[in-house]
Amino acid sequence: MDFSLSFEQEALVDSLREFVEKELYPHENIVEELRKVPEDIAQDIRQKAKDAGFMAMNMPEELGGPGLDHQTLAQAERIMGRPSAALSLLIKRPTKILLKCQGDQIDDYLMPAIRGEKTDAFALTEPGAGSDARGIVTKAVRDGGGWVINGVKQFISHADDSDFIILIAVTGTDETPKGPRKRFTAFLLDCDLPGLRIEPMKSICTRGYNPNMVYLENVRVPDSKILGNEGEGFDMANDWLYGGRVNLSAHCVGRAERIYEMSCDWAANRKAFGKTIGEFQGTGFKIADMAIDIRLGDLMVKEAAWKLDQGLMDRSQASMVNLYCSEMVYRVADNAVQIFGGMGMMEDFPIQRFWRDARIERIWEGTSEIHRDIIAKDILRPYRS
Repeated sequence: MDFSLSFEQEALVDSLREFVEKELYPHENIVEELRKVPEDIAQDIRQKAKDAGFMAMNMPEELGGPGLDHQTLAQAERIMGRPSAALSLLIKRPTKILLKCQGDQIDDYLMPAIRGEKTDAFALTEPGAGSDARGIVTKAVRDGGGWVINGVKQFISHADDSDFIILIAVTGTDETPKGPRKRFTAFLLDCDLPGLRIEPMKSICTRGYNPNMVYLENVRVPDSKILGNEGEGFDMANDWLYGGRVNLSAHCVGRAERIYEMSCDWAANRKAFGKTIGEFQGTGFKIADMAIDIRLGDLMVKEAAWKLDQGLMDRSQASMVNLYCSEMVYRVADNAVQIFGGMGMMEDFPIQRFWRDARIERIWEGTSEIHRDIIAKDILRPYRS
């Protein structure tokens, strides 16, 4: 396996990084203060990203995307992990489950999302169902030629800035050899539907990329709003689960690289006791640990992306890369706080923001505990008699 970047990959990474540093970094402080991206800034970034050809990098070429393979996409996502999450989101990468759109859904949802004209949010988690996704209780009940949806969703990222929501609801129960199992269906819900209410939640991390409560009270939709087929909601989501975990891991590597670069600069120039602090082993060893952590994470992401392209990825390997990289970026951020000392906790410096934002990575694409459970079960299964 040769993980060196091709000329085309290097060109994409270099141009995307230049764009991010020029167009996104300057707005991070205002987003942090306001907990949102001002609309004029958002429109400007979207248009410039569209003009530069960076929109919908995860979409196939025949639909207007660049048709990147997983290895190239992972490198792009690594760069997209460097800026504020709220600003990164403006360079749209639609939820890939939208590729299941059919009929009028293609013109109403898929193509506008690819063109950057509409933004989607994905709603699965509920107050009583986080890691246990099959515990969701939001229901869609058949009513004539349509459905009536009632329930509550929680921690739905950027629903407050979205035009429509891809929502998973229970539409019935199936009898299986293992007993009754809920039937999960995906619906496309416009955010202005009567009975649908979105309330932002105030979080200490990823400000501007806000979690939300989504309340559904007798929300009525026709059959044409079912994405895919009834009962296939979980199957469709799982089709892109591994890719999502690899992309999150790439994000973590990119964020860790930015933190590391700032830490090296600080350690090489900040002086104490007549020396730069990097000359003291207490600091130098942290820099070394950060470099090793990032290197291993980068290699894991490259291997995982290669396996996705080869069709060799399985759930255990996806969990391994997600687990390692999400915990790695927090270790790097925590070491950076220590290297910067008191300044690492000051809002005038971005280190404290990186530290806060890194903490959520161990939760939102599957908790560390869930990933360890998956890995352990898959490892031990062949040994059981």
